[in-house]
Amino acid sequence: MSSLVVLFAGLAVFTLGYFFYGGRMARLFPVDSQKTTPAVKKFDGVDYVPAKNWLVLFGHHFSSIAGAGPIIGPVIGCIWWGWFPSFVWIVLGTVLVGGVHDFTTLLISVREEGASIAEISAAVVSRKARLIFSVFVWLTLVLVVAVFADLCAKTFITEKRVVLPSLGLIPVALLTGYLIYARKANLAFSTALGLLLLAGSLVLGSYFPVDIGAHAYTIWLVVLLVYCFLASVTPVNILLQPRDYLCSFLLVFGAGMGLLGLLITRPVISQPAFISWQTPQGVLWPMMCVTIACGAISGFHALIASGTTSKQLSNERYGRRIGYGAMIAEGLVALIAVLAVVSGIPGKSSQELCLLFEDQGPICLFGTGYTGLTRIFFGESGLFIAIMILNAFILTTLDTATRVCRYITEELTGASNRFVSTLIVIGAAGLLAFSGAWNKIWPVFGASNQLVAALALFVASLWFLMKKKPTAYTLVPAIFMFLTTVVALVIQCLSYVRSRQYLLTGVSALLLVLALIMVREVYDAFRKRTKG
Repeated sequence: MSSLVVLFAGLAVFTLGYFFYGGRMARLFPVDSQKTTPAVKKFDGVDYVPAKNWLVLFGHHFSSIAGAGPIIGPVIGCIWWGWFPSFVWIVLGTVLVGGVHDFTTLLISVREEGASIAEISAAVVSRKARLIFSVFVWLTLVLVVAVFADLCAKTFITEKRVVLPSLGLIPVALLTGYLIYARKANLAFSTALGLLLLAGSLVLGSYFPVDIGAHAYTIWLVVLLVYCFLASVTPVNILLQPRDYLCSFLLVFGAGMGLLGLLITRPVISQPAFISWQTPQGVLWPMMCVTIACGAISGFHALIASGTTSKQLSNERYGRRIGYGAMIAEGLVALIAVLAVVSGIPGKSSQELCLLFEDQGPICLFGTGYTGLTRIFFGESGLFIAIMILNAFILTTLDTATRVCRYITEELTGASNRFVSTLIVIGAAGLLAFSGAWNKIWPVFGASNQLVAALALFVASLWFLMKKKPTAYTLVPAIFMFLTTVVALVIQCLSYVRSRQYLLTGVSALLLVLALIMVREVYDAFRKRTKG
C-alpha cells in the first residue's frame, strides 16, 4: 500500500475532527472572547503572564506536551502490533479522546482561575479525591523529571553534536523573550532572529561536538537539574515561552520535511498492517492504548494544559487552537513516525525490523526511517537532525514538568515560596536519577499516565454536570480510558508476580488501589449531583 493513502486518510480525519468535533466541544462552554482570563486577571509577572501572541503560547504548549512521546509509542506500536491498529488508535484517539481531554482541561482550568486539574477535583469530586489525585500526579511528575534528565544526559554523551544546539537554545530563547517582552520588538523580527541563531547553533554543533570526558554523566545530570530549577523559578515569559515557541518551529520543520519527503518519494509501506493480537509486549487491547499515549491521549497533557498553559492564555477564543489544535499536531507527528518506520526502511522483513528495534531502540529506529524519507534533502544527516529535534523537546518536557510539579507542591503544602517548592521537586527527582531507582518503576509509567488521563476526564465530566452541560463527550472517553488502564495494570501486575518482580508488583497494585478509590469518589459525586 502507498504511504500517501494512509497519510491523506489521517489528514482528512484530523481536519474534520478539528473543525467539526472540536467546534462542538467549543460550543459546550461556550467560548467567550469577552471574558477576562486568569493570565490577565491574576497577572503576577512570574506564572500568570498572558502570551504576547497565541502562536507563542501554541509553541509553548505544543513543545511541552510533545517530547519524545509521539515518536517512541507509535514506533513500539508498529513493531509489536502492526501499523494499522497503531494508525487507527492515533487518528481516532487524537480526535475523539486526546483532543477532547486537552481542550476541556485547558478551558476548565481557565474558568477556574488557572487551578490545576488536581485542585479542581476538590470542588467537583471531593477533598479526598483531590489529595489522592495531587499526590499521584506529584509522584508521576517527579518520575518524569528524573527519567527525562537521565535520558537527556545520556543523549549528550552518545550524540555529542546535539550538546551545543540543545544548550545554545537557552541564551537564544532569553534574547528572543527580551526582544518580545522588554523591547516590544516586532514578533516576526524576533522570531526570525531567534531561528537564525538556532540554525547557527545547529551548524556549529555538527562541527564542534562537546565531549567533557570523565564523569560526563554526573556532570550533565547536575547541569540539567540546575537548569530545571532556574527554568521553574524564572518568569515564564523570560525563558519557557520563547524557548518552547522556538522549539515548536524545530518540530514543525522536522515534520514538514518528513511530509515533503513522503509526498516526493511516495514510498510503499513494506511492513505488515497487522502482526498479532498477542505479542511479547502484551495484548493489543489494552496494552497498545497504554503504550501509544502521546499522539493519541496522554494524562501528562492535562497537567500542562491546566498547569502552565491556562495561566498564559490571553483570550478564550484561542483555546481550541491551542488545546485541541496542538493535540491534532501531535497526532500528525505520531502518524509521520509510523510512516517513517514502516516505509522509510525498505528491504527489511518484520522480523529484521524487530531485531533492528531491539538493537537501536525506538528513537534511533525512527531516525533511520526519517533519514530514508528525507535523504533527498539532508543526505545521511537525517538521523542527527531527528535526534536533535527530539532532544530539544525532551528538554522542554523536562523544564515544564518541573514547573508544573512545583505548582502541585505549592497546592499540596500551601507554601508560596517558589524557590523552596522547586528545591523539593529537584531534590526528589535528583535522588531518583542518581540512584537509578527510576529504572525499576518506569515500566508502569504508561499505565499511570493513562490513569491520569481517565481521572482528568472524569473531573471534566463532573464539571460539565455541575454546569448542566452534556457529559457524554468526556464521560465516554473517561470510562474507556479507565477500563483500559485498570485491565492493563491487572495484566502487568500478574506478569510481575510471575517474574517475581516484587517492587513493580507492589507499585502496580498501589496504582490499582488508588484508581479504585478515585473512581468510587467519582461515582459518589456523580450519584450525589444527579440526585440533586
